[in-house]
Amino acid sequence: MSITRILSFFIGGLALFAVGCSNHATATLSPGADLNAVKSFYVVHQPKDTHSLHYLIRDKLMKEGYMATAGPESERSSHQVNSVVSYVDRWVWDMTLYLLELTVTLRDAHNNFPLAVGNSYHTSLTRKSPEEMVDEVMTNILNAAKQATKEKAP
Repeated sequence: MSITRILSFFIGGLALFAVGCSNHATATLSPGADLNAVKSFYVVHQPKDTHSLHYLIRDKLMKEGYMATAGPESERSSHQVNSVVSYVDRWVWDMTLYLLELTVTLRDAHNNFPLAVGNSYHTSLTRKSPEEMVDEVMTNILNAAKQATKEKAP
C-alpha cells in the first residue's frame, strides 16, 4: 500500500471522526429586543414532543427567577405573559434515541415579534441529555441578553 493511499485513509477517517464530534450552541437577540423587560413566559408544548421539553424549559426559566407556565397552544391566550416560547426538537437514533438539536424561540406575546433564538446541536459523540441541552440553550439566550444590557450601559 502506498503512502498516498495510507494518508488518504487517515485523512478520511479523521474527517469522519470530526463530523461525529460536531457540536455548536448559539444565541441571537433580535435588534432592539430587550429581554430585561420580560418577566413572564408561556412555553408552548409541541404536539409531537413526547419528552416533555416544554416542562424542562419552563423549569429552567423558573430556576432563573422568572414566572413561567407551560401548556398547549390553545391555552396561551388565557395567560397574561410577556413572552411566548416555542421550540423545535430533533431526535435521532444512534444505538439509542437522543436529542440531536434543540432550537428555542422567544417571541413578544403581544405582537409575536421574535425576541431571541437559541440553538444547541450535539452529534452522537458529544451528545447531551435533554436537560443539558435545554440548560445550554436557555443559559446562552439569557447570557446574550445580559451581555446586550452591559453593552448598552454608558
